[in-house]
Amino acid sequence: MHSSILEDSPNARINKTILDRYLALPLEDNIVQATYVWIDGTGEDLRCKDRTLDFIPSSPKELPVWNYDGSSCYQAEGSNSDTYLYPVAMYKDPFRRGNNILVMCDTYKYDGTPTATNKRKSCLEVVNKCTAEEPWFGIEQEYTFLDFDGHPLGWPKNGFPGPQGPYYCGVGANKVYARDIVDAHYRACLYAGVKVSGTNAEVMPAQWEFQVGPCLGISIGDDLWMARFLLHRISEEFGIVATLDPKPMPGDWNGAGAHTNVSTKAMREDGGIQEIEKAVAKLSKCHERHIRAYDPKQGQDNARRLTGKHETSSINDFSAGVANRGCSIRIPRGVHSDGKGYFEDRRPSSNCDPYSVVEAILRTICLDE
Repeated sequence: MHSSILEDSPNARINKTILDRYLALPLEDNIVQATYVWIDGTGEDLRCKDRTLDFIPSSPKELPVWNYDGSSCYQAEGSNSDTYLYPVAMYKDPFRRGNNILVMCDTYKYDGTPTATNKRKSCLEVVNKCTAEEPWFGIEQEYTFLDFDGHPLGWPKNGFPGPQGPYYCGVGANKVYARDIVDAHYRACLYAGVKVSGTNAEVMPAQWEFQVGPCLGISIGDDLWMARFLLHRISEEFGIVATLDPKPMPGDWNGAGAHTNVSTKAMREDGGIQEIEKAVAKLSKCHERHIRAYDPKQGQDNARRLTGKHETSSINDFSAGVANRGCSIRIPRGVHSDGKGYFEDRRPSSNCDPYSVVEAILRTICLDE
């Protein structure tokens, strides 16, 4: 684990047990500490700040709109920097516990228009047009742990680990690193109310995955962004970095994706395989548009990952197949056998905005745009 590197992380050196004596201090029953969380101007990174409430909210609609310095988050000019936080989803706080909460927020400019990285507003408008289809989504979020120096955790500093093969779902100190963080994150998500459905070690050493879903409509985006916040926040305490870069290590190493599983009501009913095939046919005609929506740099990040190697399809071509992880769209073997279920879009990058992914998919397969 290269303790000499981890010791260079300021967070890793702090005695975490000291905080417990202050977290144990009693508060009035109506006092709530609320952490507001939002996506900054990069479209990838998250920010947060805290405020005190004198009531226990039961819905995000009860929470006050707040503001922040958008010029320090790449979202406004310094001469007109006030940017606004509108609460959209509420979760239990696994750090402070009790009645304390985490709040996922939308961001809006001074004139009431959404910021450039507020993709939720347009996504929700599309989701609301597709309620009759009852779209379910599940996203497989891959990520990589890094030492404080930016090198993959556990990798030799002057070389490479052994070739890929023994690490996927591996067990043992020579195969997986930082399972403590993975388990802490898993439990924190479940406590918070994030619909996390599982986790596993991935193909490249120091790479992991967690799955969120199945979620109905917009909630997949809310839950995935909050799960990402929890991942970064917990890794911070361990003095380790969790990166969502889709290709953190060049060469013969797997990249990281956010494979998106999609199912409508018609797909889940008997004979639904025909609806799945219709959706795949529609997706085949909009490949370039989806590639632009599937990473925050309109395909530039995914170009490093979607090479046709390492269980990916080529970024330039659309393909689909049964049980084929080298295709753009995979229809699981069990779905093909059952004749109903869901399909997996393997193109979204690990650092995608799930709101953009959901919007693009629904526009194509449900709204026929």
